[in-house]
Amino acid sequence: MSLSIGIRREDKNEWEKRVPIIPEHVKELREKYGIETFIQPSKIRAFVDHDYKDAGANVNEDISDSNVVFAVKEVPINFFDSKKTYVFFAHVIKGQKYNMPMLKKMMGLGCNLIDYEKIVDEHGRRLVFFGRYAGLAGMTDTLWAFGQRLKSKGFITPLSDIKKTTSYGRLGEIKKHLVEVGEKIINDGFPNEICPVVVGFAGYGNVSRGAQEIIDILPVEEIAPIELNSLQEEYSNDVIYKVVFKEENMVQKLTPSSKFDLQHYYRHPEQYKSVFERYVPHLSILMNCIYWDDRYPRLITDEFVKNNFNEKFKLQVVGDISVDVEGAIQFTKKVTDPGNPVFVYNPMANKVIDGYGGEGIAVMAVDNLPCELPRDSSKSFSETLLRFIPDIAKADFSVDFKDLDLPPEIKKAVILYHGKLTPDYKYISKFL
Repeated sequence: MSLSIGIRREDKNEWEKRVPIIPEHVKELREKYGIETFIQPSKIRAFVDHDYKDAGANVNEDISDSNVVFAVKEVPINFFDSKKTYVFFAHVIKGQKYNMPMLKKMMGLGCNLIDYEKIVDEHGRRLVFFGRYAGLAGMTDTLWAFGQRLKSKGFITPLSDIKKTTSYGRLGEIKKHLVEVGEKIINDGFPNEICPVVVGFAGYGNVSRGAQEIIDILPVEEIAPIELNSLQEEYSNDVIYKVVFKEENMVQKLTPSSKFDLQHYYRHPEQYKSVFERYVPHLSILMNCIYWDDRYPRLITDEFVKNNFNEKFKLQVVGDISVDVEGAIQFTKKVTDPGNPVFVYNPMANKVIDGYGGEGIAVMAVDNLPCELPRDSSKSFSETLLRFIPDIAKADFSVDFKDLDLPPEIKKAVILYHGKLTPDYKYISKFL
């Protein structure tokens, strides 16, 4: 049996230029495993059609000859072929309402669905992800927003020079420029009126590490959450203070407990309340990098900011990389895009206006941040996915699910098989 895979053209919006498999790996799959690649043409893709042709791919609008189709984002409802296997970020595991029609269509056609988000190791850690690049781009955009917001208030700082992620070509350019910005911070410092400059990170996974990779290029001093109270008494104006919050810092058991148990919190979040708002008055920037659904307490509520907001309110920008609308950050009222990444939430009027100026708190809420660094993020993603592709391409998807021969990491990520929800994902049926 000849092995073949397809790559769908990304067309969710003008910014989505990523690919799941780069030309270099298309060539390797062909030469090493005899896997042919069919790819749809694209005028905006980070890797142009000619790159794929040179790698030996078949560039064609019709990729129906492929056994398995790979994509990045959700696939349009009219794209699916009967009984075919699709691999992409499906965004259905939380029962996302907007993707239930897509899931129903796949079920009706007897399709197989493998979701990148559920490709994990034995400890539940994701193996195929863009998370680091969401952090890299999100932190850059948030620093840009912070610099511009301070400028709109009359404070010219070294951060005023930072550009949006899309204004840089590659990650290397961002890092090179931030070295220069860091030197300015050391030499010129920040205005005393906004010091100490404190950036808080909620979460410590791939997304958070990506964001910290950017901030760490600047002169940074890391402190513990418990040190925030005393920081106001003694600080420097030529550094940025960084603080990373873990679950034990952010929530507290409703009934007093001697020791925080992370696994108990994951199993019984309803027994906990948020205590994160105690830290908010000390933060200049908050980066939200946590996984959240409505079982968990919020980090910041609308009520809190309404009751505490005044002209001296320190928090200027929230980089909401997780982008759960009205979720962990309740005043994330909408998603944004790379062309217009920021809005300002006015807690007194409970309204938002686009841009970084005006009364309130600026929110960066771009929901597809890795597409702002399409070549870098695609290369990294393809490198993590590559080892699984041969097994997916050669798998016999006609057998019963119990007999399906796939690596365990991939088999655990099969959400639909022959159009039916697999045992681990039966719960999704209640959202259909």
